[in-house]
Amino acid sequence: MHTVWKGAISFGLVHVPVKMFSATEDKDISLRYIHKECGSPLSYVRKCPVCDKEVAWEEIGKGYEYEKGKFVLFDKEELDQLTDESSKSITILDFVDLTEIDPIYFQKTYYLSPDQAGTNAYRLLMEAMRQTGKIGIAKISIRSKSSLAAIRVLEDCLAIETIFYPDEVRPVSQVPGLPEAGTVNDKELDMAKLLISQLSTPFDPAKYTDDYRQRMLDLISHKIAGEEFHIAPAKQESNVIDLMAALQASIQAVQHIPTDPGPSLTGTKKTKTKAAPAAKRKTSKTKTAAEPADQQNEASGTIPVIAPKPKRRSPKSKTTVS
Repeated sequence: MHTVWKGAISFGLVHVPVKMFSATEDKDISLRYIHKECGSPLSYVRKCPVCDKEVAWEEIGKGYEYEKGKFVLFDKEELDQLTDESSKSITILDFVDLTEIDPIYFQKTYYLSPDQAGTNAYRLLMEAMRQTGKIGIAKISIRSKSSLAAIRVLEDCLAIETIFYPDEVRPVSQVPGLPEAGTVNDKELDMAKLLISQLSTPFDPAKYTDDYRQRMLDLISHKIAGEEFHIAPAKQESNVIDLMAALQASIQAVQHIPTDPGPSLTGTKKTKTKAAPAAKRKTSKTKTAAEPADQQNEASGTIPVIAPKPKRRSPKSKTTVS
């Protein structure tokens, strides 16, 4: 793992040297812009519209647009003065219960590991938080961005999750079109609660996959092999428009799936009807990424397996943040 930050956790007079690593990664498939005429990838040029020339990195500064077309400029020294030694420290301000924090505040998760001779203090803090069931609310500065953070125990590791400041979270009152307060139909409510009960299951993240990413990888494999990619049969639309009837139909559907209700709700099993082969023959010349992987493998021979490439880091992202 790449170290993105080095510093220390401090609570009271205890000082725990730590290193920080990203706990998540973006596996989106990056598509580049291509010139259709010649097939060449397009590049981005930092060009000044006034001087009409390309600008090198050493000629680039930073500025804030306080009015349209008016900027105040900053050089690196001025910005460095805003960062003090506290940026090297994760200062725990309070210990709270995790259930008291709404998920809307969470941003990104990082792992923390002990650095230098901080193993004993690291283990002490982790075990104390584990036995008290508390998490620490702290302040941290990453890449010159000050943020609140929540430190918690994740298995045998300390994890830190950056969280938004309260004034960065938009109030619900700004959401347009929210329904006014009122009553709901008791029978419809009972049916909705029954449906929720039928679909309730322990959370298992391993059962959820990125179907779009898999279809995109399959499409890439087919194109590399020079093969056609066919449209899957369209999902049959339901004519149920009555809310009560829709709830009843949903409950009847999930009763036939005792384990994983996902495929029934998305309609993937319903598409395998007798009309499916005809729909497939009708659209066999059209290329798209909508066909499931199993249908693709039947329609063609060996397909090269494509794994998503990791996104390139910018030159700045390769440096250790301090």
